[in-house]
Amino acid sequence: MKREIRIALTGNPNVGKTTLFNALTGSRQHVGNWPGVTVEKKTGKASRNGCEFEVVDLPGTYSLTAYSADEVVARDFILDEKPDVVVQVVDATNLERNLYLTTQLAELRTPIVVALNMADMAEAQGDPIDYRRLSAFLEIPVVRTVGTRGEGLQDLLDAAIREAETSPHHEHTIGYGNEVETLIATLVDALRTDADLSGRYPLRWLAVKLLEGDENVLAMVRGGAAFPRVEGVLSSIDADEYEAAMADKRYEAISAVLPQVRKASFREMSPSDMVDRVVTDRYLGIPIFLALMWGAFELTFTVATPFMTAIDTVVAWLAEFVAGSIEPAWLASLLGDGIIGGVGSVLIFLPNIFILFLILAILEDSGYLARAAFIMDRPLYALGLPGKSFVPMLVGFGCNVPAIMATRSIEGEKDRLLTILVNPFMSCSARLPVYILFAGVFFPEQAGSVVFFLYVLGIAVAIASAKLFRSTILPGEASPFVMEMPPYRIPTAKTALLHMWSRGSMYIRKAGTIILAGVLVVWVLASFPFGVEYGGAESFAGMIGHVLEPLVAPLGFDWKVAVALIFGFIAKEIVVGSLGTLYGTGEETLPTALLADPGLSAATALALMVFVLLYTPCVAALGVIRKETGSWKWTGFSVAYGLVVAWILAFVVGHGAGLFMGGM
Repeated sequence: MKREIRIALTGNPNVGKTTLFNALTGSRQHVGNWPGVTVEKKTGKASRNGCEFEVVDLPGTYSLTAYSADEVVARDFILDEKPDVVVQVVDATNLERNLYLTTQLAELRTPIVVALNMADMAEAQGDPIDYRRLSAFLEIPVVRTVGTRGEGLQDLLDAAIREAETSPHHEHTIGYGNEVETLIATLVDALRTDADLSGRYPLRWLAVKLLEGDENVLAMVRGGAAFPRVEGVLSSIDADEYEAAMADKRYEAISAVLPQVRKASFREMSPSDMVDRVVTDRYLGIPIFLALMWGAFELTFTVATPFMTAIDTVVAWLAEFVAGSIEPAWLASLLGDGIIGGVGSVLIFLPNIFILFLILAILEDSGYLARAAFIMDRPLYALGLPGKSFVPMLVGFGCNVPAIMATRSIEGEKDRLLTILVNPFMSCSARLPVYILFAGVFFPEQAGSVVFFLYVLGIAVAIASAKLFRSTILPGEASPFVMEMPPYRIPTAKTALLHMWSRGSMYIRKAGTIILAGVLVVWVLASFPFGVEYGGAESFAGMIGHVLEPLVAPLGFDWKVAVALIFGFIAKEIVVGSLGTLYGTGEETLPTALLADPGLSAATALALMVFVLLYTPCVAALGVIRKETGSWKWTGFSVAYGLVVAWILAFVVGHGAGLFMGGM
């Protein structure tokens, strides 16, 4: 029987932790949420020397003093779940900053292995690390790794096995000086009277956190037997002063080690610095970012078109075959118009989705997207959003659900709420099939530019809304943004493809579940009552659509579009699936049917894309907004505000475009 070992993978943000996780676990991954917390949880499997590893990828954290929800998740998992081994991924090119977390982990009496990642980059810069000597100083195993190339992975797992089998583990403590050590000893003596705490946590670590003013640890102690004595000690000191003093001692210890394990070379400017001078320039940075976005969408359409055409041909043939060979007629309609017409019209856009995700994965793995967050800090701060908001906004290009979850890394409550409210305007991948369909049909020569316009419009509306909210319902100053720039890396094909698949496969799963259920409901509404014309005005779908049509008629939309938009509340892809079902026309494909509809024009198509971009987020996103804000009021506000903004801008854009294109 294989031995099972649980590894907790931790480290600072941007140290290559996700790359190492992907390299260790490959396709054996599962993504969910931490119990009771909407922070993404990634777990995976690995095997080595008869051992089966469960690898848990913890959220990035700079320290074990929890300031945000994802830091709380990382710390609580190590403390409460007690993994067999904690593997800290360290950026070898930024050793001093990363070892600060090591000094805190070492106080937890837990088995630790340090993965000295990106070691090749440190060596290329002339800053090689003597990892064996570093291991001797830290009294912790240190393994040289290069996650992008898979170097050192087997050594890392071997070290994890040895640490898991070595017991007991002693504390590796920092000496904080006589005054602080006296206070720590006093607090430890007091904490021993609390049997529950002393049985679960290292008492010295608790004492250190109490001196640092950690509110989470103080909450653990409050109400217990030790609290009166603890409160007496803490009331006599300035926690901020002691936190700073202990941080200085940690850096002193790190500074004493570094010269003995690293021979740093000094250069006036590295190639990375030279690139950064251009891409983060205050004048060139934003135009470069916009140009890269535009190029990504143009490339998405250019490369994907042949694959789309092939899938479209297969779907049309299959629908025609089913319509002509299956009896009874209602079953042929269900399979042809409902399932194939609806789900097939969504699957046509798989090439675009996967290509866009691949491009984003390459930009992310190269280190550029972190620069994009940096260059957007200044304009965001001027408009009332903290620069840290741009990270969730970037995530929103993939999906608004994890993007809203990602706001938990924002400390300020108003900043966090503000980011949640504007995030749905970031154009998620679920909207992309709508853009690809209508831009490809009505703007075939400018499709990439039209999609680029929609993404930029979403960003503009998000920023303008943030400015409005900051000056009205959520007044206050935005918090400053500090982030660590990751080094530039050459993305590997394996890592980029894994990122692409993990995100793109969600789209396929939705097509087989949520979208399928949605188009089946639309087919039922379009087919009944018995005897009516399929998708006609007398069908249930027609009745619902005609009730809603007056609300959207000023935008140029008919009842079919109204029905599709209603079902878009479930998932935005269902807008296309619903239209594919309602326009079920035998041998015609959906693009052909849309072009033949006299009620649709290029201006109407543009207005519809704008409306889909801005109107109410999907049910899943609304659920996360409710959970993150803890308020139905803010959830309802998000729905109402999105609808109003979508209606107004769709009206303005549609009618404005109609003046140049010959009507709505």
